[in-house]
Amino acid sequence: MSRSHTQNYTQEPSARSFPASLLALPLSPACGCDFASVKALLSLLADSPSAPVNVTVKHLKANSAVVTWDVLEDEVVIGFAISQQKKDVRMLRFIQEVNTTTRSCALWDLEEDTEYIVHVQSISIQGQSPASEPVLFKTPREAEKLASKNKDEVTMKEMAKKNQQLRAGEILIIVVVLFMWAGVIALFCRQYDIIKDNEPNNSKEKVKSASENSTPEHQSGGLLRSKFPKNKPSVNIIEA
Repeated sequence: MSRSHTQNYTQEPSARSFPASLLALPLSPACGCDFASVKALLSLLADSPSAPVNVTVKHLKANSAVVTWDVLEDEVVIGFAISQQKKDVRMLRFIQEVNTTTRSCALWDLEEDTEYIVHVQSISIQGQSPASEPVLFKTPREAEKLASKNKDEVTMKEMAKKNQQLRAGEILIIVVVLFMWAGVIALFCRQYDIIKDNEPNNSKEKVKSASENSTPEHQSGGLLRSKFPKNKPSVNIIEA
């Protein structure tokens, strides 16, 4: 990959920057033009790649920016060329890079609060494409950039603080719920122990009640006499 930079020269018009309508004008021998040269030029232009599309300036800072673009899918591009100049100033910077398929380029050493114009050209084996549509952008001031950065930092800190507060509230709710569940479980275990302890007493009372019902009645520490009178021996006297 090779890269060349040419800075601070006056832009000169070239045949490649002429509109296609001008190149299509009819020529006559009276104009003194070489028809073979014109034909070769038109053939070269026909084989040249199309101008890049969707040229955009991103990551704009006070002293730098990034230019991105797209090319047509059916074109084989091996490099790019970018012309950068201040608005209303003829001096420009030219950046060219070949043996690359990248679709972006960083611009550096820009002046803050300044308007710039950029054009992008694609480079193929046949040559360079026409220049893209001009893109105008303005670099911000350093103070504005710092103020925006500080505002973003404050916003991030506030969001982090709110998130911490929300997390603390969620943790508190979880702890309260766990304590409530622990209390419910403890109460259940206590009631279960009470019920379990009362079961032997109930069993003893049932056994005692059953034994009392099956034992004969006592009187004065002894067995009670039967309520039914004993049959006395009967003596029958028979007179002779």
